[in-house]
Amino acid sequence: MKSYGFSLLLIISIIFGALLGIVFKKDAAMFKPLGDIFLNLLFTVIVPLVFFSISSTVASMTNLKRLGKILSVMVLLFVGTGLIASVVMIVAVVLYPPAVGSSIPLPAVADVPQLKAADQFVRAFTVSDFPNLLSKNNMLALIVFSMLTGLATSAVGEKGKTFAGFLISANEVMMKLITFIMYYAPVGLGAYFAYLVGVFGPELLGSYARAMTLYYPTALVYFVVAFSLYAFLAGRTDGVKKFWRFIIPPSLTALATGSSMATIPANLQAADDIGVPRDISEVVIPIGATLHMEGSCLAAVLKIAFLFGIFQMPFSGVETILTALGIALLTGVVVSGIPGGGTIGELLILSLYGFPPEALPLITMIGTLVDPPATMINAVGDNVSSMLVARVLGGKGWLEEQG
Repeated sequence: MKSYGFSLLLIISIIFGALLGIVFKKDAAMFKPLGDIFLNLLFTVIVPLVFFSISSTVASMTNLKRLGKILSVMVLLFVGTGLIASVVMIVAVVLYPPAVGSSIPLPAVADVPQLKAADQFVRAFTVSDFPNLLSKNNMLALIVFSMLTGLATSAVGEKGKTFAGFLISANEVMMKLITFIMYYAPVGLGAYFAYLVGVFGPELLGSYARAMTLYYPTALVYFVVAFSLYAFLAGRTDGVKKFWRFIIPPSLTALATGSSMATIPANLQAADDIGVPRDISEVVIPIGATLHMEGSCLAAVLKIAFLFGIFQMPFSGVETILTALGIALLTGVVVSGIPGGGTIGELLILSLYGFPPEALPLITMIGTLVDPPATMINAVGDNVSSMLVARVLGGKGWLEEQG
């Protein structure tokens, strides 16, 4: 109970919330404000948490080559795990086409925005004024600013030690604040599950049922099997045990809130408990919440296969499969960091395959319905990626050294 007591409490609260959703149906929306309180508390702490965790970590590094190694290994792992997730879903949609039997009339022509790649790039990595950094909507720009602040603190040497101490102290305060906020998690997560089950339950049983019947089990299998394998590669049997011992709170937070950003606090706490070095977890997890989306890779392939089924086109052929693989990787590892990245990924699907604009709302609904398990995979994937980075940089004994 000491190890799993809080996790069991969260599971019980979510089950209770789901039962409330079944009983109250659409009226379960009345519980949403209780969940919004929890979500707002998490979103409020994200900006200072990400700033202080990254800047303090970088400022404390005496060897900046290690930072370069962390970032290099992180990028390779993000691409590799995203590729694996995409291939898994490609196999799944080939074996079980998601749109068979679906009868969804095409909606009115969608308002498709015009996107300029250069403008999107600038918006992703920079903002025009400092106050704009203080928003979760500009997370990639905040990460860049945090890293530069840490580098500048380290570069000024002795004169920067006082400021570096402030960054480290503030980071500890933020981590303690996370602990306080998580005390409310059973109420907040239970309320959110009541809302999700009550409001979106009918959609899961309607025209999109076959697509959801494919995605939810595939996501669950990937979550258990792939992440257990990654944890084993990172720390052998001890790695798997520690991973599953501490990953339940961030998993349920992601599942209920549908936000990788909101899961950063719980994810950092879990990485601490697992034994991932802080200079790794406090870089990989915040960046991963913006740029690493294995669940979105799974969802992108599902969206493509779903449209192929709706328009009665065969989802086969080398070019079709490779294009799906490329879009999934772009959606899950690159485009996700750009403001409005979800919409951009869906527009890529329409443009590269030549689907009409009317198809946009169809796959937008797919994205809405798969969001809870997709976000859980996105968030937990960041945690296990930090374990793998620790394994690559720390060798076989990294877990014992931290223990």
